Amino acid sequence: MTSIRFDFRSDTVTRPSAAMRQAMAEAEVGDDVFGDDPTVKQLELRMAAMLGKDAALFVPSGTQSNLLALMSHCGRGDEFIAGQDAHCYRHEAGGAAVLGSIQPQPIEHQADGTMDLDAIEAAIKADDHHYATTRVIALENTFGGKVLPVGYMGQVADIARRHDLGLHLDGARAFNACVALGMDIAAFAAPFDSVSICLSKGLGAPVGSVLVGRQELIDTARRHRKMLGGGMRQSGILAAAGLYALDHNVDRLAEDHRRARTLAAGLAAYPALTVTMPDTNIVFVDADAALGQRFTEFLGRHGVGITGLYGNQRWVTHLDVDDEAVESALTQVGAFFDAEAGSAFVG
Repeated sequence: MTSIRFDFRSDTVTRPSAAMRQAMAEAEVGDDVFGDDPTVKQLELRMAAMLGKDAALFVPSGTQSNLLALMSHCGRGDEFIAGQDAHCYRHEAGGAAVLGSIQPQPIEHQADGTMDLDAIEAAIKADDHHYATTRVIALENTFGGKVLPVGYMGQVADIARRHDLGLHLDGARAFNACVALGMDIAAFAAPFDSVSICLSKGLGAPVGSVLVGRQELIDTARRHRKMLGGGMRQSGILAAAGLYALDHNVDRLAEDHRRARTLAAGLAAYPALTVTMPDTNIVFVDADAALGQRFTEFLGRHGVGITGLYGNQRWVTHLDVDDEAVESALTQVGAFFDAEAGSAFVG
């Protein structure tokens, strides 16, 4: 059992509500590998319709969803372009290279999370047998909790079209972006050939992501899902949680964003902390490494879970974090700095 009472480590820590569990218990199921699980089919059809795409594929994780997208856009020895800190490049254990034999071409991020448009275009390889063939550009939105501008995504889409490349969106928290923008997700996803949507982050489902896109890409991804061991049987039990989340947990993301702003404002009151004000539900905090280590350890001893090392912290709000949790966490932050001040005075 964890000793964490107020868990800000990630929005992946959410637990299904009683109503979501009831929906899972009552789900009609079949064998999805045979294509006859009706609840999985319902989820896939609904997600495809919501994003204005041809088809969708329910998969166990966002990491697998991104990998399936890259493997469907690319063949062995092809290349994808992504940000240096993009999840599909940096945080997915090199799966595209190891399992897909796909070469990554990382691009540095700018301060706002975008990649320089000229740098993207310059990285596209010429049609020369010395080079890997560039096949797809991958964007991530949100990125580090920031909502990348819709206009910027359109400019990247223009580059992709000029060079006859695919365009993939790691939209693990795309619903957060759309709620922050007040934008319909179909319009948000319109420029992309494929989009990965995570159900087990802010939407609160226990498991699963959905890859949405053009029919031929999803058909290829379904074959690769089997190859990668991601075919599931009576997975309608899990898909039912996703359907419940779409019905009940999208609009409420605005509450997570509000609480993140409250949390950020409270943390920013301490001069020792440098706080990045959030667009959505993720707050980044920087501090001196030694102080940051003491701070993290203090919070952990007092039941507040966060992630981070060496003074770089990430706080994430989600449906299992209410106003009381934010208030209680900030109370512990205040207690820490009171203790620090007392120690300095005694010293």
